Amino acid sequence: MYGQGHAHEPASVVAERVGEVTRGGVPPPTRRRSWTSLIAAYPATSTLMGINLLVFAVMLPWSPIIPLWKAHHYGSILTAQFNGNVLYYFGGCDSWAAIAQGQWWRLLTACFVHASILHIGINLWCLWNLGLFGEPLLGRWGLVWVYILTGVTGNLLSAAESVLTRTDVVSVGASGAIFGIAGILIVLLSNRKLAIPWEELKSLRRQVILFAAVNLALGIAPQFSPSLSAADWARLHVNPGNIPHIDNSAHLGGLLSGLALGVPLLPKMTTGKASYRARQRVTFTIAALILSLVGYALSKAARG
Repeated sequence: MYGQGHAHEPASVVAERVGEVTRGGVPPPTRRRSWTSLIAAYPATSTLMGINLLVFAVMLPWSPIIPLWKAHHYGSILTAQFNGNVLYYFGGCDSWAAIAQGQWWRLLTACFVHASILHIGINLWCLWNLGLFGEPLLGRWGLVWVYILTGVTGNLLSAAESVLTRTDVVSVGASGAIFGIAGILIVLLSNRKLAIPWEELKSLRRQVILFAAVNLALGIAPQFSPSLSAADWARLHVNPGNIPHIDNSAHLGGLLSGLALGVPLLPKMTTGKASYRARQRVTFTIAALILSLVGYALSKAARG
């Protein structure tokens, strides 16, 4: 969806032009770049993706993928999911454990744990494409903090819903953080002073909005799956047990927190790097404090 930001330029080039105003440099010439140079140019995005891949690799010995491969059931490998106990062991966000039992770290670690190859593949593809635009606009540490804060917010909202409805689920995935990056991009790409024509900025913004809307809609779609019979699933050649539960609460929490983080940053984007970074530090610190207070209130309510 975000492979091309301009009809004749790679997304990476457009991303650099978008971010130039926050770095005070001269827009680079149009050129295609190798994967190694792209990874070096976007270290925060690459590092976040690398951590996700590393965690998935460490989890592989407990995956159903290897038995399926040995049994030649190749069609099920992409969607085969880890057992819930494995996801919990590697840091999945169990709502009651995180809130009622004080295992707050799960709100963060769950942002790097994935349930299947398809799950991590889609999330990392989205993270890469959004990171190409988010990292130049936010800076390396800015992107990392947005990933963390919005991912934690999404998991916190999901956990709060589980506690209030007295249900217990283990949530995993980077999608809350990805929605957070999308949310802050929707706001930051509204700046007409960025080093790119306004029509292109509007086009990029529309693509990000479309991404958020479509994925929220896809999150609602599985709710209609119980209406399908076993014969219907068989005709579709789909095992309903391999369809993951999509946590729209985490998506919505990530998106809304990303939008909120972008509002105070927008007016400082073109006032100089020092001023912009200072506003980021204040914004992210306040956001972390608010998250801590909300988490504390939820823990008191869960134990009460």
